Amino acid sequence: MEITKHLLFNLSLLMLFIFVCIVWSLKKKESRISKTATVVCGIAAMWTCIAFAYELTDNTRFDLREIPVIIGGLYVGIGPILAIASIVIRGFYGLDFGFFINILIYGPLGLLLWRVYPWFWKRSSKCRVIIAIGITLLSSLATVTVMEIVNLKLNHIDALFAFLIIPPLSMLIISCTIEFVRSDLHMRQQLFKSEKLAAVEQMGAAISHEIRNPLTVSKGFVQLLEKESISADKQKEYLSLIKEGLDSAEKVIQDYLTFSKPSIDSMDELNIQHELNQIISFLIPTANQHSVLISAEFIPSIYVLGDGQKFSQCLLNVMKNGIESMPDGGTLSVSVKKKENKVIIEIKDTGVGMTKEQMNKLGEPYYSTKGANGTGLGMMVAFSVIRAMKGSVYITSELGKGTIFSLQFPAFEYAAK
Repeated sequence: MEITKHLLFNLSLLMLFIFVCIVWSLKKKESRISKTATVVCGIAAMWTCIAFAYELTDNTRFDLREIPVIIGGLYVGIGPILAIASIVIRGFYGLDFGFFINILIYGPLGLLLWRVYPWFWKRSSKCRVIIAIGITLLSSLATVTVMEIVNLKLNHIDALFAFLIIPPLSMLIISCTIEFVRSDLHMRQQLFKSEKLAAVEQMGAAISHEIRNPLTVSKGFVQLLEKESISADKQKEYLSLIKEGLDSAEKVIQDYLTFSKPSIDSMDELNIQHELNQIISFLIPTANQHSVLISAEFIPSIYVLGDGQKFSQCLLNVMKNGIESMPDGGTLSVSVKKKENKVIIEIKDTGVGMTKEQMNKLGEPYYSTKGANGTGLGMMVAFSVIRAMKGSVYITSELGKGTIFSLQFPAFEYAAK
C-alpha cells in the first residue's frame, strides 16, 4: 500500500495549504477564495506534492497535484494557469515519458476547468461539491487508464484504491471545507450589514424624535403668534419659548455632528481646573434641583491638548449623567490628579449604579440607561471626544452604590509665554 500512504501524506500537506489559503481570504474579508492566495498556495502545494510523490521509476511519479489545479480552476478560475504551472514544475524533474503524460492529462484538464468555471458558480453549494468530485474522478480515471495502457509493474489493488478513492475523497473534504467557510463568511457579512442598518435606523429614529418634539412645540407657539389678539408680553414669552425649542433641536444636531466627526480640528492648551470650574458653575442649578452636592479636588496647573468646546461638552455630559443618576440626592465628587504622563479626571457619583451589561453597552449608538427618557447621545459624544483626544475611559459601578468614571488623557507640559 505504498502509493496509498504517499497520497494520504500528500492530502495532509494539501490541507495545510488550503488552511493557509482560507485564512488569507478571511483576513481580506473576501466571500470567495483570494486569487492571489490561490496562485501562491496552489503552486507551492503542487511543488510539495511532486517533491513528496511516490516514485515507481525515474520517469513515473504518483501524487495529488491535480487537487490544487481543480480547486483553483473551479473556485477561482485559474485552471489554465495552475495546469501550466504543474507541467512546468514537472519539467524540472526531467523531460521524460512522465512529463509528456503530464501534458496529456493537465492540458485538457486546464481547458475543461476554464470552460466550466462560469457555469460552476451558477450552481448551488451542494452541486459544486458534486461537480468538483466528478472532475477529480475523471482525472483519476485518466491516470488509471494511462497506467493500464503503459502496463506499469505495480500493485494494481493499491493503485486502483489510491487513485479512485483518495483523490475524490480528498476533493470531498476540501470542497466541503471551502463551501462551509464561504457560507460562514457570507452569513457574517450579512449579519454585519444588518447590524449597521439597524444602528442607522435606530439613530435616525432617535434623532427625528428628539428634533420633532421641540420643533412641534415651536410650531405651536408660532401659530399662536399669528393671532392678532396676542399681547406684547405674551408675544415676548412665546418667542422666548420658540428660541428654547430651536436651541434644543440645535443641540441634538450638534451632538450628532460631534459623534459622527469626533476629530479635533484645533488643539489648544486646556487648563483642567479652569475648564472644570466653568462646567461645575454651569451644573449647579441642575445639581440643586436634584439635591446633589458637587465636591471638587484639583491639582493646579495641569494641562491637556484638545478642543475646549468639545472637551467641556464631554465632561458636561458625564457629570450631568452622574447628577441625574441620583434622583434622591447625593454627592458628585470630581478629582484631578497626574500620574506619570497621564492626567486622570475621576468623576464619582453615589447614584443608582449600573450592571455589568449596562457598562459594556455604554457609549453604543443610542443606548441609554435612562430608558425612554434618554437617547444615549450624550455618552456617545463623550466617548467620541475622549477617543479623538487620544484618551481612554474606565468605568466601575455597583448597583445601589454609584459609579466612577476615570477619564485619562495624555498630559501636556504648558510653558507660560
